[in-house]
Amino acid sequence: MRGHSRMKTPSGHGAAPDGTGAADEAAARTLLRSAARHSRSRCVALCLTTAAASGASLLLPAALGRALDLLLTRPGDAAGTHWVLWCTGLVLLIALLDACHTVLAGTTDARATAWLRQRLVGHVLAVGPRAGERFGPGELVARLVGNAAQAGTAPATAATLLAALAGPVGAVVALGLIDPLLAAVFLGGAPVLTLLLRAFARDSSQCVARYQDVQGRIAGALAEAIGGARTIAAGGTADKEVARILRPLPELSREGRRMWRVQGRAAAQAVAVAPLLQLGVVAVGGVLLVHHRLSVGELLAASRYAVLATGVGVLVGQLSGLIRARAAARRLGEVLTEPAPVYGTRQLPPGEGRLELRSVTVRRGGRTVLDGVDLVVPAGRTVAVVGRSGSGKSLLAALAGRLADPDDGHVLLDGVPLRDLDRTALRRAVGHAFERPALLGDTIEDTIAFGIPSPPPDRVRQAAATARADSFVRRLPDGYATPCAEAPLSGGECQRLGLARAFAHDSRLLVLDDALSSLDTVTERHITEALLRHTPGSSRLIIAHRVSTAARADAVVWLAAGRVRAVGTHAELWRSAAYREVFGSSGTERNGGAG
Repeated sequence: MRGHSRMKTPSGHGAAPDGTGAADEAAARTLLRSAARHSRSRCVALCLTTAAASGASLLLPAALGRALDLLLTRPGDAAGTHWVLWCTGLVLLIALLDACHTVLAGTTDARATAWLRQRLVGHVLAVGPRAGERFGPGELVARLVGNAAQAGTAPATAATLLAALAGPVGAVVALGLIDPLLAAVFLGGAPVLTLLLRAFARDSSQCVARYQDVQGRIAGALAEAIGGARTIAAGGTADKEVARILRPLPELSREGRRMWRVQGRAAAQAVAVAPLLQLGVVAVGGVLLVHHRLSVGELLAASRYAVLATGVGVLVGQLSGLIRARAAARRLGEVLTEPAPVYGTRQLPPGEGRLELRSVTVRRGGRTVLDGVDLVVPAGRTVAVVGRSGSGKSLLAALAGRLADPDDGHVLLDGVPLRDLDRTALRRAVGHAFERPALLGDTIEDTIAFGIPSPPPDRVRQAAATARADSFVRRLPDGYATPCAEAPLSGGECQRLGLARAFAHDSRLLVLDDALSSLDTVTERHITEALLRHTPGSSRLIIAHRVSTAARADAVVWLAAGRVRAVGTHAELWRSAAYREVFGSSGTERNGGAG
């Protein structure tokens, strides 16, 4: 997690310290190589198809030249007709190979894109909340959807480009076979074309990278606005939000125009140089024709080979696609360099969920959020964590289930460091309920059973009853079989489903991160009492904002500015005016029912 303390840049991703850019580039190259290996057979077929098309294109000028010579020198001879038929066959073969190339390129792109998305989504989910914190949801979606599609074209483009080189190279060889002087004339100007391609690759890479970066920023702002749509509507600020989201559009337009200018300049320069080379070859060929060193058909073939040899337009298009794919792959590589947690192999010994934090320190964005926290949640007991906003309560809850790792210190469950635990063992042992639970699964029953392992239906219904959710679930059109997308649920009902999901699994530690905030006072009291009564043999860590929740806990941990200010019962801490201020109390009201 130390790498996670990088500051966010306006583009939404971490400002890379020394060496990180090289790591991103290395990850991009590895990713593209893996995508190419995944589509190896199709890439080989594509390369062979393109090479065959190039070969047929190289044979066609020679066949045309031979047919012309025979028609001119031996009119009416069947040999000339045969060569015309050969030319027709080559044209049809080239058309067929082009069609095969289109199909193979499309399927290769789709296959590579699907593999990249699966690879990236798996890594993002393995990294967990850190990925969203570093890049932002909109930026991640832009990379996993748009950039993955662009990077997915790399294997097919590289295979096509490699085979397409056979065309110009073969054409130069063919010129040399017709007459070495023709090849010498062309090669005299070839270095100019090479320099043009190198300059294009360099300038285009920078433009494409900036263009994709601005696209990511727009996507991130759009995702934020969608998440806050109700706030925007209530505030009547839709026009301002549209302006904020689209603020980078002029920059996007500038980078887009610059990108196309670079490509247009390269194409224009190539168009300016290529005809001169072609004219040079044709002029020398004309001189050789006058001196009877070439036939008319050979001159025709030489002129066609000069066109093939200067096929820079095709190469510029392929190279441009490869550059865009590599720039997109580098953005995917930035995601892959975010390290996923490494799990151990240890299993938990018998226990009732004793949680211990030893000198735990966590930093975010260069700021220490938790500073040397020592905390013990005794086995089978309930501990509430209270504190003002920003004191580190939710981060402490994340540490308890290893949804985050400390920069320093250790977190132990029943004496075993969480880093050493097997992943499945850890997820079985720790249950979570959140302020805004995600309703994952096709139906209401699926979302309550979500987790490892999936509990049986009777356990799901028992957990829903404990969370006071059974009654409103049964009123839904199809009860527990109601699709989540079709269930009109309030915030409190969603929270109760999240609590039911936590109760449905036999966890030895339950972590409730403000999971009671949307409940009315009566429901909150019933659920808290049921939680204490129906979860024997497990510990409970509750992030609390209400006096009543803290009052029912066995002990209260008071956090202030990332440190443990005091630990005790709610009644003991209530004597402190500063503690009462955490709940917005002046001290004249009753002690939350604790006496």
